Amino acid sequence: MPILRELVKVSYVPLMLVGFLAAGLIAIVSGFGYGSLPVLLLLAVGVSFAAEQLVPYEEDWNLKHNDSRRDFIHAVVNEAVNACSVALLPLIVAFVPSFGLWPAEWPLWGQLLLAILIADCGITLVHYASHIFPVLWRFHAVHHSVKRMYGFNGLMKHPLHQIIETLGGTFPLILMGIPLDVAALLAFAVAIQLLLQHSNVDVKIGPLRYFLALSPLHRFHHIKWPVEGDVNFGLFTTIWDQLLGTAVYDAERRFCSDNIGIAKEPDYPNAYFTQLIQPFREQLTSKEPASKQAEE
Repeated sequence: MPILRELVKVSYVPLMLVGFLAAGLIAIVSGFGYGSLPVLLLLAVGVSFAAEQLVPYEEDWNLKHNDSRRDFIHAVVNEAVNACSVALLPLIVAFVPSFGLWPAEWPLWGQLLLAILIADCGITLVHYASHIFPVLWRFHAVHHSVKRMYGFNGLMKHPLHQIIETLGGTFPLILMGIPLDVAALLAFAVAIQLLLQHSNVDVKIGPLRYFLALSPLHRFHHIKWPVEGDVNFGLFTTIWDQLLGTAVYDAERRFCSDNIGIAKEPDYPNAYFTQLIQPFREQLTSKEPASKQAEE
């Protein structure tokens, strides 16, 4: 059993990131259609949850915190939004001019890698802005209200903020003329990465921490105190955090439920529909953006 645990710690990230993306690529190339991607995603969720039980980073995060039903609804709604975005791509392309810059002659895996890098930049910048501008923070606060980190946390977002992030990541791709196959695979890759980034798996990633925005780095982003938690905004990579000066990592730092959430709003609404209307209330959520803290 100890050998199995160590194997899971080392192999979890490659299996999820490389294994499932390769499976998605093969499914599309082999003509299995877009319907194969949700099936693969459900399998990935199962693998993620199994790994969390076998080698948890924090035992307490495997326990329900009166949040399972809410997180499930968030995941279903946000994945449905992603699916609709992909389905509407032909209609969007019909109204948005394309500059025809997409390298359609590249192999599909190369096109997917390019899409990931471009989308990562846009999503990271929207994420960064969401910690600076109060209007965006109100919607992003839903994601930061979590009291534990496990796979479904990545899909726990206010739908409007999800749409804003998606637009930030995909609009440049649409202008370049991204094909539907690549867009569908990109949506799949984002879902897999969100599972990885928030998973409660005690992974060993070695030097990958310098390049990939995985859970050991993303836990720093969920620190509940302003400014200290305004770090590691990247979705896929650390490239943009390195350029923004917001990349942080400390191998000795450990996290528990007391370290994450929103410090000034410990009683942030927990129910799904209450979270949907919370950003529209007049009172700002308690964790003020870093820029606001600096003013004080």
